[in-house]
Amino acid sequence: MFHAYEIAKQLITALAPLVIVIKKEDMELADQLKRAAQSVLLNLAEGQKYSNGNRLRHYEIAHGSANEVRAALDAAVAWGWIGADGPERVLVDRMLAILWKLTRSPALQKPDARRPRS
Repeated sequence: MFHAYEIAKQLITALAPLVIVIKKEDMELADQLKRAAQSVLLNLAEGQKYSNGNRLRHYEIAHGSANEVRAALDAAVAWGWIGADGPERVLVDRMLAILWKLTRSPALQKPDARRPRS
């Protein structure tokens, strides 16, 4: 089982009711939050099937999207539309930690272009 993928599914489940609340105030922010969360899940799924640099690229995109989820939540909290402490915060922080490790995995890193080839 790919734990990052499972956490991404849990994150979407936790975000679903918040998207409805945010949509009442800002349809665009709700849509962006929804698309970013889906992007995390979809890029994790697509990255799993690769064994080359494409895997890293998809994990990097997922990482960026997870940061976008956090920013959308921060905006909604700042506007007073949702609370600051919820299960989605724990999940997004956990997702970001896992993606940070995945995107820095030595097995997925590109060869150093500055190093002369022999």
